[in-house]
Amino acid sequence: MSHTVRAVIKGRVQGVGYRSWAIGTASELRLQGWVRNRSDGTVEAVFSGEGEQVSAMLEACWEGPILAQVENVETSEWGEAPEEGFVALPTA
Repeated sequence: MSHTVRAVIKGRVQGVGYRSWAIGTASELRLQGWVRNRSDGTVEAVFSGEGEQVSAMLEACWEGPILAQVENVETSEWGEAPEEGFVALPTA
């Protein structure tokens, strides 16, 4: 069953390759969605796919790439399923 969530990742998550890491990890898990930096210093992402894969991605978000220092991952339900693939969007 498909599940779609929005995540806001806080901490030292910009300038450390977090978006590239998220694209690679989400693609490995066969998730659809997007990731972007936000002007407040957080990273925002939408992950959509099988519940087990979405859960695995959210768990991985707590680690992120080697240089990241994640302080929090806030999640909420997201109503609309994204298009196929997983992409980076411009900063919001």
